[in-house]
Amino acid sequence: MDFHFLMMIYVFVLAIFTGFELITKVPPTLHTPLMSGSNAISGITIVGALLSAGMEEFTLSTILGMLAVIFAMINVVGGYLVTDRMLKMFKKK
Repeated sequence: MDFHFLMMIYVFVLAIFTGFELITKVPPTLHTPLMSGSNAISGITIVGALLSAGMEEFTLSTILGMLAVIFAMINVVGGYLVTDRMLKMFKKK
């Protein structure tokens, strides 16, 4: 196998384990504000994914870019919905 491909797989697996460990350590009271802040990072992901998905030739990077756009959009929309719900809890009735 190609060295660069193995390195990308290694980084991907390492990111999965690191992300899981970080998310499980966040207390519930901090989850919503952190999720709201991560929407900006997902916006950057969407820009990169759109660049990858918009390639002229149809390759694996186009398919992965399209999947990245879908998952990043789910993350952004979900983050805004949860943040909106949290803010509604603090409004006076």
